Amino acid sequence: MPSLLSHPAVPLALAAMAGRRLVPPPLLAAGVGLSLLPDLDGIAFLFDVPWHSPFSHRGLTHSIAFALLCALLVSLQAQRLKADRLRAFAFLAVSMASHGLLDACTNRGGGVSLLWPLDNTKLAFGFRPIQTAPLSLERLFSGEGLLVLQSELLWVWLPLAALVFGVRLLQRLLPAHWQTLEQALLAGSAAEQQRRMR
Repeated sequence: MPSLLSHPAVPLALAAMAGRRLVPPPLLAAGVGLSLLPDLDGIAFLFDVPWHSPFSHRGLTHSIAFALLCALLVSLQAQRLKADRLRAFAFLAVSMASHGLLDACTNRGGGVSLLWPLDNTKLAFGFRPIQTAPLSLERLFSGEGLLVLQSELLWVWLPLAALVFGVRLLQRLLPAHWQTLEQALLAGSAAEQQRRMR
């Protein structure tokens, strides 16, 4: 897995591209939280859960279906997140699903149950450039941990930073188009608020 420092990179990048009006701070905080949530399954190591079990590390909590379910449940609190339900759901689903996708790009670990419950096979991508983070803090703060952080900088943070830069540049070059898109996306929030007031 990438370290806990890099899983939030996806929701942070999405928020940087979209801006505070589309991804307000409460929604961003929820997205960061969901991007980290799948690794709570690490408790399986304490109970010797077999690797092939959906309850093992990188099992069902790393699946796309689980990300969609969690995003749906949290988006029910969209008003507290300062967003409409559809926008909250989309942001949260991508934030959490990115965890399993990033883990499937690591060079060790035996894959991820991305397709659970349809298939519990642990899958990994053919291109796996991200160094797997050690599970112990002692090893994370060693030379091995430094290699992991360098790998994450190169394969997670820099590509996302380039994407953010490119999108922000397009927003500056085409401000009218961006404002139209932003207003359309925010219209869902206004319509939802009106429904609640009735």
